[in-house]
Amino acid sequence: MIVVAGESLIDLVPGGAPGPLAPLLPRRGGGPYNTAVALGRIGADVSFCSRVSTDAFGEALLAGLRAAGVGTGLVQRGPEPTTLAVASVGPDGSARYGFYVEGTADRLFAVPERLPEGVRAVAFGTCSLALEPGASAYEALLRRSSRDGAFTLLDPNIRPGLIPDPVAYRERFAGWLPYVSLLKLSEEDAAWLGGGPEEWLAAGPAAVVLTRGAEGLSVFTPGYEVTVPGVRVKVVDTIGAGDTVNAALLHALAGRAPAALSREDWRELLSFAARAAAVTCTRAGAEPPYGHELGDA
Repeated sequence: MIVVAGESLIDLVPGGAPGPLAPLLPRRGGGPYNTAVALGRIGADVSFCSRVSTDAFGEALLAGLRAAGVGTGLVQRGPEPTTLAVASVGPDGSARYGFYVEGTADRLFAVPERLPEGVRAVAFGTCSLALEPGASAYEALLRRSSRDGAFTLLDPNIRPGLIPDPVAYRERFAGWLPYVSLLKLSEEDAAWLGGGPEEWLAAGPAAVVLTRGAEGLSVFTPGYEVTVPGVRVKVVDTIGAGDTVNAALLHALAGRAPAALSREDWRELLSFAARAAAVTCTRAGAEPPYGHELGDA
């Protein structure tokens, strides 16, 4: 089983005629949520670990998990409202966000007493690692999962507007790396964080995957670097593309240790992730592909 830990939220995505007051359409979202849904659609055994509101948006989020085949036994519930993210989409399909997070349910996540037997991987990232008090709980779960021998994936998916103290966040990020098996981040994340693959690899991860938008993906390991091109498609928006990459990598790794992979292994994994992300980019909002749309990893 794969466990994805982190927030779910509602993306308010522009629809209809363009303009500053364009209608906003609610879509299920949140980086970890999207990753879990993508894994479920691909056919992985996956469970979502978070705190979800009991409001109407929260019910819709749970329905989306169940429809994708994602387990919800680790989901905590609370009466607090659902986090909202207002998305603006640029001419190239790239998305920027404004967040409404005060007093929302996912911020009150508590560390579960234990994860189910048979968990092979746990994924973390995005707002859930930036907003207290939940951030400390997710961090504790990351450290415990690593010590228990689980494969851990970290996608920081930086949202600068949610980080009041960038220096403190960068120090905290460095403290996570010894507990991370695979670090995945975008070029924008890397530029904001500073440092680079050599520094991050030396701190703990066995591999670092860097996404480059339409230009593709690269993996850095202690021994080599592999890059694959992006898959050219007509982009509607890029919402959820990076989360789909997370899911594709976790699914394709299927218990394999990154340190044991050859260059050709990584080329196949990255190509599978690029295909999956490309499908997501052809759809409005975070709508990852199903397994039958992708073929083998």
